[in-house]
Amino acid sequence: MWLMTAEDLQPYQRIVQDVKDQVRLGRLKIKDKLPSTRELASHYGVAPGTVQRALAELRAEDVIYSHQGRGSFIRESAMNAVADPTAQAIKRLEEQVAELRERLERLEASDGR
Repeated sequence: MWLMTAEDLQPYQRIVQDVKDQVRLGRLKIKDKLPSTRELASHYGVAPGTVQRALAELRAEDVIYSHQGRGSFIRESAMNAVADPTAQAIKRLEEQVAELRERLERLEASDGR
């Protein structure tokens, strides 16, 4: 099985992943302000446009929100957005099993069993 490494990601994807990892690890918390685009560009050694693309991706995934002239901040929903994909999949399966169990109980009750 082939696994993607950090080197396989585009520069903006590395920034997205790094921010998500920092949220997951608790280094970035709800309402924390991210560094400016210029500071992030310098830190990651990329162009400001690359940072803007990463920020757009993070906004689309509900990890951050931005205010014109004030900066970008970690959303309250960020922890849900960055949760471990395996844990998310397990949670969805648990929800589906619970729903199926309820449906089965209703069917059995209406069937007179």
